[in-house]
Amino acid sequence: MTKRPVAVIILAAGKGTRMRSDRPKVLHPIAGRPMLRWAIGAAEALAPERIGVVIGPGMEAVAAAAAPYSTRIQERQAGTADAVQAARDLVDGFDGAVIIAFADTPLVPAETYRRLADALGRSAADTPSAIAVLGMRPKDPAQYGRLVVADDGSLTAIVEYFDATPDQRSIGLCNAGLMAFDGRFLPELLDAIGNDNAKGEFYLTDAVGVARGRGLSCTVVEAPEEEVMGINSRAELAAAEARAQEQLRTAAMAGGATLIDPATVYLQADTQLGRDVTVEPSVVFGPGVVVEDHVTIRGFSHLEGVVVRQGAIIGPFARLRPGSEVQADAHVGNFVELKNTVLGRGAKANHLAYLGDSDIGAGSNIGAGTITCNYDGYLKHRTVIGENVFIGSNSALVAPVAVGDRANVAAGSVITRDVDADALGVARARQHGIEGWARTYRARKSAEKAAGKAGKEPAPSSGEG
Repeated sequence: MTKRPVAVIILAAGKGTRMRSDRPKVLHPIAGRPMLRWAIGAAEALAPERIGVVIGPGMEAVAAAAAPYSTRIQERQAGTADAVQAARDLVDGFDGAVIIAFADTPLVPAETYRRLADALGRSAADTPSAIAVLGMRPKDPAQYGRLVVADDGSLTAIVEYFDATPDQRSIGLCNAGLMAFDGRFLPELLDAIGNDNAKGEFYLTDAVGVARGRGLSCTVVEAPEEEVMGINSRAELAAAEARAQEQLRTAAMAGGATLIDPATVYLQADTQLGRDVTVEPSVVFGPGVVVEDHVTIRGFSHLEGVVVRQGAIIGPFARLRPGSEVQADAHVGNFVELKNTVLGRGAKANHLAYLGDSDIGAGSNIGAGTITCNYDGYLKHRTVIGENVFIGSNSALVAPVAVGDRANVAAGSVITRDVDADALGVARARQHGIEGWARTYRARKSAEKAAGKAGKEPAPSSGEG
């Protein structure tokens, strides 16, 4: 937590026209989490007294994603200062640090938010700063606004690129967007910002000039360029995804997981990997995956919405879908799909099976080609398989159906009724043998083939009989 009370206002009203999407820009996901929720997560880590989100008209989906936090609508969308004015009632009378963050700058970590808020308590001139601005030193400053710093280290101005002199354009320290205000001064600074510029908009960056004109100090907090990347296009979204994946992989390995080829493993923001987990190449984690200690996940597997308990082995080429749980020491093999299924402790489904809406008891073995027929065209039904059951290969269990403990199901069976404990379930046509059939069949086909090669036609019918 910071040394003083904190409030965070997150600006999320941008339309994101460059994304060319029907989805609001701030709801595009990075590692499975909407941009907005990344910013909210960083804010929450500070345990702030207040969090508010500024959205545009008609952005009900963004408001829903912001819940349970309050939203305010920026009706006219006339610049960043106008956006903060829309949420002014959330911070009126608040004398702590007010952080202004951006939902489309999602990878700024909580520690940087914290440093920005704490910078308000000090300045190079030994006077409290009314404003702290987040700065960066990009490899290509391009058309970023420049941060002009005095000899004493205080911030004197933010100069937009097109307004900058050649000397100012040579400055490497650039504006990263995020700002923190001493709440005691924020209302009067907002009220003093005008819109006398080419776009007729109210720019929050002008607050620095206003503050300096009133004898208030401003300061800069620097952050790495990769932390403050803004997202305005699909290409920038992909770059942010790559950065997030790099961070998540590093964190997973620092936590005790082995990623054999990290660059091919795709994690989500909420993926949990335990100690001594081994993840082979080309594994994809969807949202909601928890993997306990000592699990092996083999290559080309896909997991989503699943819990994998200690010691289990998954894959290769396995698909675990939402609602599933693989219990301790169970095995899910190649080309096996689980959906809303519990695979009991030590149970095995080693190859070529679909197990949907099922409960499978400890120690049971599911043969190759087994499917649980969970859907009747209208409703989903459940299959319950007891402990230490053997399901023979190429069996179909038509739900709702139950197989009792220690029962066997013969290979190739279609099970439509419950199988009692310790019983054998068989449901297939009885096999018959016809002596000499294969020899007669071969002879007939050989004769037909020889006749065809000789160009012979079948004898014409006499028309009799």
